[in-house]
Amino acid sequence: MRPKLLTISAIALVGALGLLAGSQTWVSFMVDGTHSVETVAGHEVNAAVSPISIAIVAAALALTIAGPVFRRALGVLVALLGAGLTALTISVLAAPLTAITGTITSLTGISGEATTDLVVWSRLSAWIWVCVVAGVLAAILGLVVAVFSGTWAAGGRKYDAAPRPADVSTNTPDRISDWDALSGGDDPSDGEADDAGRKR
Repeated sequence: MRPKLLTISAIALVGALGLLAGSQTWVSFMVDGTHSVETVAGHEVNAAVSPISIAIVAAALALTIAGPVFRRALGVLVALLGAGLTALTISVLAAPLTAITGTITSLTGISGEATTDLVVWSRLSAWIWVCVVAGVLAAILGLVVAVFSGTWAAGGRKYDAAPRPADVSTNTPDRISDWDALSGGDDPSDGEADDAGRKR
């Protein structure tokens, strides 16, 4: 598989992985006084996770038709998107209860600093780590595109105009030209007769 196709496919897969991870449960918790486990998905914790992942996939599609200069710009963009996705996910890892305060408030009606004190149990899902990996890989692949995409083969060859057929030789007999010659007083068969005589 060629480097261009491999890299673009990897970027698209990483973006799709980030989108999938964002739709899964990131934090599970239980509030004091209840016996039910509540779950919060990644895009609920941070609404920017899904749009960033979609943008990475869109950038991969744009890379399939981009020229050398635009490819480098897209590579930088993918690297920044990957870094942003990683940073957003790590912020949830660093303070998961703070990230779900909105959900806790909607369940209990209590807001403020006391919100997180109501949580008696919480757990992070493996999907949040998957999103971190997706962000890191997107950043690395974006840098690869920015640095090495200049060596990729130029695309769009199949859309180039087809070569024109060779012009018909002026020596080929043409009935319309013959009639024009006769109208002007010339006999086109004279030249043919001379050629036949030379061949003999």
